[in-house]
Amino acid sequence: MGRRLVPLTLDNLQDLPKRCRACVFWELDPVSDQAAVKAGTPDLEKEAWISAVLLEWGSCGRVVYVDDVPVGFVMYAPPAYVPRSTAFPTSPVSPDAIQLMTAFILPEYQGQGLGRVMVQTVAKDLLRRGFKAIEAFGDARWKEPACVLPADHLLAVGFKTVRPHPTYPRLRLELRTTLSWKEDVELALDRLLGAVQKEPALRPL
Repeated sequence: MGRRLVPLTLDNLQDLPKRCRACVFWELDPVSDQAAVKAGTPDLEKEAWISAVLLEWGSCGRVVYVDDVPVGFVMYAPPAYVPRSTAFPTSPVSPDAIQLMTAFILPEYQGQGLGRVMVQTVAKDLLRRGFKAIEAFGDARWKEPACVLPADHLLAVGFKTVRPHPTYPRLRLELRTTLSWKEDVELALDRLLGAVQKEPALRPL
């Protein structure tokens, strides 16, 4: 089973689940979100947001493929690009952290370690770019897939609670504690993903 994680761009945005392609929960503040939904333009707002973040900051997500079938994704960005984060009771995200916004794996592909691999891949990307930590708002009362990730899942992949709350705790993953992953992650990713697919090399005809 071939697995690969590919940077999220406008070219593969259509590989996100349909409801996620037209969701701007994190990308806009609550008032702008409602206005976009009312105007029927959330998909355009999503494209504009991804385009702006790619141009100004760089890679802000990964799409997960298994045998070339898109099965999940993860999105992350500096909190300055994530207006919704200020609406949470446990905000703000720490100034030295990048915010893990959301992630999703199709139900039939859950339980295969893809969630942990996604977090490791994001951590590896951010370590290369000089960042110290990832933070996320968790949902302590999570019952079904939604824009806010279940707190239990974040704890299971290495996050620690830094600001408790009965519903929306803020959790943090220190990237320096993952420095020892570097070699382990390379091996794990190779095994789990069947080698992370980089840009294919051109071969002579």
